[in-house]
Amino acid sequence: MKSNRAKKLLLFSLCAFVGTVWVDGQAAESDLKYFRSNHGLADPACGALPSQFDAPGVLRWRVPLDPGHATPILSGGRIFLTAYGEESRELTVLALDANTGRILWRKGVVVSQVERTHPLGSPATATPACDGRRVYVFFGSYGLLAFDLDGNKLWEFRAGPFQDEYGAGSSPILFDGKVILNQDHDVDSFLMAVDAVTGKPLWKIPRPDAVRSYSTPVVWSQNGRQELLVAGALELAGYDPANGTKLWWVNGLARIVIPTPVPLGDTVYMASWAPGGDTASRITLDSWPMALAKWDTNHDGKLSRDEIKDPQVLERFYRMDVNQDGVLDQHEWEHHAKIFREAQNSVLAIKPSGAGELATGGVVWKYARGVPYVATPVIHRGILYMVKEGGLVTKLDVATGRLLQEERVGGLGNYFASPVAGDGKVYFASEPGTVSVLASQPEWHLISSHEFHERIYATPALASGCFYLRTEQALYCFQIPP
Repeated sequence: MKSNRAKKLLLFSLCAFVGTVWVDGQAAESDLKYFRSNHGLADPACGALPSQFDAPGVLRWRVPLDPGHATPILSGGRIFLTAYGEESRELTVLALDANTGRILWRKGVVVSQVERTHPLGSPATATPACDGRRVYVFFGSYGLLAFDLDGNKLWEFRAGPFQDEYGAGSSPILFDGKVILNQDHDVDSFLMAVDAVTGKPLWKIPRPDAVRSYSTPVVWSQNGRQELLVAGALELAGYDPANGTKLWWVNGLARIVIPTPVPLGDTVYMASWAPGGDTASRITLDSWPMALAKWDTNHDGKLSRDEIKDPQVLERFYRMDVNQDGVLDQHEWEHHAKIFREAQNSVLAIKPSGAGELATGGVVWKYARGVPYVATPVIHRGILYMVKEGGLVTKLDVATGRLLQEERVGGLGNYFASPVAGDGKVYFASEPGTVSVLASQPEWHLISSHEFHERIYATPALASGCFYLRTEQALYCFQIPP
C-alpha cells in the first residue's frame, strides 16, 4: 500500500499530465493563461486564500525584482512576467518557480530605443501569455516575442513603432493556436493574429476609427460561436477570431478605454471612464471657425501650439496632431471634437445580438458613478465590483445594475491594479501599496487592509491557495500555513 506522500506525488503527476493535454497540437482552453483569462476569478478548487498578510507564517516567499506592471501568469508550476531595469535600460522576461520563488531563467531583450511611456507607465506593461508550451510577451513598439518554457527564444514579430507618447498597454491573448493583439493608438490602429508556433501573421484588420486606448481583448462564447470582444474609444465590438471580421458593435464608451470587457453568460459588462467625459465636467471644443477667430494670430487657417491658449487643448495637442506636422487643421480639430462630444463615462450591461450596429435595446442597464479609469471590474457571486482613485469601491447587482454599496476601502491614491476574487473575498491593491480585502457578500464587510509601502501597478494573481502580489520592488507569495 502506497504511503500518503506517494499518493500525493502520484496525484500531482496526474494533475500535471491532465493540465498539459493537447488536442490537434493546440492547448486545451483551460491551459491558456493571459491577462484576465479567468476574468479575475480564482479557480473554484483554489482552496482557502489568505486575508491577513501580517499573520505568522502566511508569507511563503518574497523575491526582489526589477519594476514592471505585468501581471504574474502561472502555468505548469511556473510564474512568468516581464520587467524593466531603470539603470540597465533592459527589458527582461522571467520565469520563477511558483513553489519557491526561485528564478529559473531571465532573458534580456536588447532594444535600440526604449518605448516612451506615461510618467507612471512602464515599458514592461503588457502581461505575458502562456499556452503550456510557449510563453509570449509584448514589448510595445519592439513587438511580440515567443520563448519556450526553458527560456529559448523561438520567434519575434515586430509590431511598432506606435504614435502614442504613453506607449502600449494592451496585452496579447491566446485562442485556437493564435496570438491575438489589439493596438489602438493615435493613428494606424489594428487588431491582428499571428500563428502561435511560427509567429507568422495570419490576419490583420485596420481599426481606422479607433484612437488611443489600452484595453485587452477577451474571448466570449455566444450561441456556440466564439468571438473576440474588443473595446476601444467610444465602441465595444465583436470580431470573428478566425479571420478578424467585425461582427457587431455598440457605441456609448469613453474616449479612452483601458478596462477589459467582462463577459458573464449572455451579457457583457463594460466599464469605461476618461477625463472630461462626465456630464458635470465635460470637455468641449469650440467650433473650428470660433477657434480660428480666437487663436489664429498668423491667419494661416491652422493652429500651432504657441497660438492656442486653452490648457485642455494643449494637454492633448500631441494626440490631436495626427499627421505630426506641428499644427492642427480643421479635420484634426473636428475629429477630436466629435470624440469629446460623443464620449460617455459609465458601466454598461450589454446583451449583443444580431450583426452590425446594435440597437439601443441591447443595453440592459447603465450606471454612471464610481466608474474606474484603469482597473477592470470583477464579478463574484452576483455582484460587480469596481474601484477607482481614492479607494472608492462600488458594488452593483449584476442582474439589474442596482447600487448595493459605495464605500471606501483602506487605501487612498490611484488604483491601477484590477480587483481579483476568490474564496468569498475580493482583493483591491492601491498604487501607494495598500491591499484591502472585502468580503464577497451583499453587505459591506472590510476584512483587512495591509500597507506594503511599495508601489503596486500589477494585478494580483490567485492560484492553488496562494495570493501572488507584484510590487515595484518584489514578487510576494502568501498562503495560509497548514
